Amino acid sequence: MKISAFFMTLSPMPRSPAQALLLVDGYNVIGAWARLKEVRDRHGLEDARRELIEALIGYSSYQDYETQVVFDAQYQDTPGSRDVITPYVSVQYTDFRQTADSYIEMVCSRFRNEYRKFHQRLIVATSDRAQQQTVVGYGAEWMSALRLQSEVESAGKRVRVRQQSKGRSPGRLLASSLDPKAQEQLAKMRFGVDTPPPAAQK
Repeated sequence: MKISAFFMTLSPMPRSPAQALLLVDGYNVIGAWARLKEVRDRHGLEDARRELIEALIGYSSYQDYETQVVFDAQYQDTPGSRDVITPYVSVQYTDFRQTADSYIEMVCSRFRNEYRKFHQRLIVATSDRAQQQTVVGYGAEWMSALRLQSEVESAGKRVRVRQQSKGRSPGRLLASSLDPKAQEQLAKMRFGVDTPPPAAQK
């Protein structure tokens, strides 16, 4: 899977409310995608996290999703934190002793009682079967990790065809498509600056 973030050129900012809130169980997805498993095993979780996030930047922009990528930090004695990468993607590190599953369940529970449930979908991406049953019980839609991978790759192909038909190179548009703050956040992730240490693998 080739990672790309040039999808950001497709949508203007500021943006209207997203069509869906997508919650991604980060380590579960890394463990399910063959490419990310390989990166994790060869280069470590930090690189695998970064590649997943970069892939979801493009997909979320294309789909008009507000995406939260959730990573366990339950074994680190630090408070939870949230990094906003782009208007479409943020990264949530859970609190000490909190799992990604429990965080996702909390968000689903709160979403069920919010007004936006009437005009915004809630989707949870994970291949954890127990988690699937729980989030569906809260009224969320469930997406397997492999289905998410398929959709990310499919969206990438469609956008590449669209860009090529316009005679533009997606690679050349990357630098200008991300605002300076998003570029800074991705650079920090790339070089391991101000990011929490990896949690236990799922």
